Amino acid sequence: MPTRPFDDTAPSAVELERRAYRRRQTTRSVAVSLVSTIVFAALIWLTVVNTPGFERVRQSFFDLDVAIAAWPRVIEGLWVNIQVLAVAVVGVALLGTLLAVLRTLRGPVFFPLRALAAAYTDLFRGLPLIIVLFLVGFGVPGLELFPRNSAQFWGTIALILTYSAYVSEVFRAGIEAVHPSQRLAARSLGLSHGQTMRIVVLPQAVRKVTPALMNDFVAMQKDVGLISVLGVVDAVRAAQIETAQNFNFTPYVLAGLLFVLLALPMIRLTDWYTARLRAREQIGSIV
Repeated sequence: MPTRPFDDTAPSAVELERRAYRRRQTTRSVAVSLVSTIVFAALIWLTVVNTPGFERVRQSFFDLDVAIAAWPRVIEGLWVNIQVLAVAVVGVALLGTLLAVLRTLRGPVFFPLRALAAAYTDLFRGLPLIIVLFLVGFGVPGLELFPRNSAQFWGTIALILTYSAYVSEVFRAGIEAVHPSQRLAARSLGLSHGQTMRIVVLPQAVRKVTPALMNDFVAMQKDVGLISVLGVVDAVRAAQIETAQNFNFTPYVLAGLLFVLLALPMIRLTDWYTARLRAREQIGSIV
């Protein structure tokens, strides 16, 4: 009678016990977390509800009837924010990559380009976004050098100028994190500097800094609401109009919740991707 071959991939009894113990610990941790969260939320809710001015705040900020009435105008304004965000993301990716490449150029002949890129990033990382919006939205059209454009257009340009400075530094950190041997190997194979950057360096750099880029995208999703200072009827300005009509701040809360819902998928995706990278880097290091 033939013997059954030994399966060296099957877990041992000790490993099975360890897995069962981990499952029990995970279940216990989840239960404790759930109970503690419920207790904490209940305590916070009871504390807020029993404050003297709760009813007045509820009527001013959380009036359901006012929120329903403001919904059509605010959601229409949110669509404007989404359009601006979509265009700004493409512009920031292109300009940020260009600035990062310019700052990593080697050789004295490229010093003017490096200095210009460094000055750009220093300037727009130091300027508050709202000031850039005023300068670009009201100052640049006043020069009459360009055809007349909408406030939405200039708001998009201001976002691109500001966030390109941040993203370029993230890209530059990723480029410089790629080991020099990668460049040397690519050049030894006959690739030009541009081909080396495009085929070898940039793909690795983007993979290294993807979590940071995703966080910048989440921040831009939030800051896109600042274009309302230029008069763009986005979600924030629509909420302001509704608030002025009803003398109630609920439309602002509604706009804020919509921005949170807009950013939430990217926030969760960022957390998942960061945890995935961390788990991949720690494979074999946990005893």
